[in-house]
Amino acid sequence: MDNSIFQVYEDEIQSLEEEIKLLAEKYEDSQQESTFFSDEEILMSIKSYQTEIKGHEFPSNLKAELETLETDLSFLMKFTGIQFTNHSKKTVEKTRNRTVQKHRLSGNCHSLSFQLEFQLLEMQNKENVSVVINDLSIVMESGENSDVSKFVSSTEESGNLLTFFRSFSSYAEWYEHRRCTFLHFK
Repeated sequence: MDNSIFQVYEDEIQSLEEEIKLLAEKYEDSQQESTFFSDEEILMSIKSYQTEIKGHEFPSNLKAELETLETDLSFLMKFTGIQFTNHSKKTVEKTRNRTVQKHRLSGNCHSLSFQLEFQLLEMQNKENVSVVINDLSIVMESGENSDVSKFVSSTEESGNLLTFFRSFSSYAEWYEHRRCTFLHFK
């Protein structure tokens, strides 16, 4: 009879340990989850940070590197026309060799807006890391153009984000040109 009481207690302890483990994983995921903010919010944060650290000195190479990165980012946004307005990341599964994260991106390119949602599967071997995009979902402003719908469907199937951004950037640029031309003739 004593053994059955101990077994009940051991089962309860094991159940509580599993619950603690699940809660710890949820807490870790919430700590890793990140959301990026709009440009205005970022600039306000930078300005407030700069006022807080005026008395501190930074190495000159750090300042130069930051300025270079800001210049590069500005150039890329002007060159491609792509501007990200929101990003969120959530870790869905994490093991020793495998990590699955769910990403949501939204932004605009010239005058067209887009939203992307995908899962990023990262697998690590002893020597290398491989990354695969799964479950890509693209929502974009395309009007009733069936060619754009076909392109979006094929991109969702292939999961190739580089091709999507290259093609979407070009399409959005010419879409803007056509829109301005038609407005000119109205």
